[in-house]
Amino acid sequence: MPKVKTNRVKIPEGWELIEPTLRELQAKMREAENDPHDGKRKCETLWPIFKIAHQKSRYIFDLYYRRKEISKELYEFCLDQGYADRNLIAKWKKPGYERLCCLRCMQPRDHNFQTTCVCRVPKNLREEKVGLADFAIANDSDISNRA
Repeated sequence: MPKVKTNRVKIPEGWELIEPTLRELQAKMREAENDPHDGKRKCETLWPIFKIAHQKSRYIFDLYYRRKEISKELYEFCLDQGYADRNLIAKWKKPGYERLCCLRCMQPRDHNFQTTCVCRVPKNLREEKVGLADFAIANDSDISNRA
């Protein structure tokens, strides 16, 4: 008698260790997709979705490349089943793209003034934000110097 072929994909060994975290992130993704977006700009409604997609991909990337806790078979299974973004992980492996938050960040046409996202700017080249307290202190010292 011939073997019966099923449509189920064989789950690799070690899946039970990462499944709870991935299920939790999927539940968060569903919540983010179903959140009401009244009064928000189009890009603001997508931010939580991009954030959760980044978390899922980074989780699998770290388990395989940094901590080496999962097998190549399980890593490929996660990519094939859509638990992580294969293209985003491919960019993370290249030098200079380690902190990339999503693939949209690389495309200047998606940003104002044809620039890129802040995740693409090295820390030493970022402008420091001046807080209100710093501004008030600076103004007080200017006033005392004038008197």
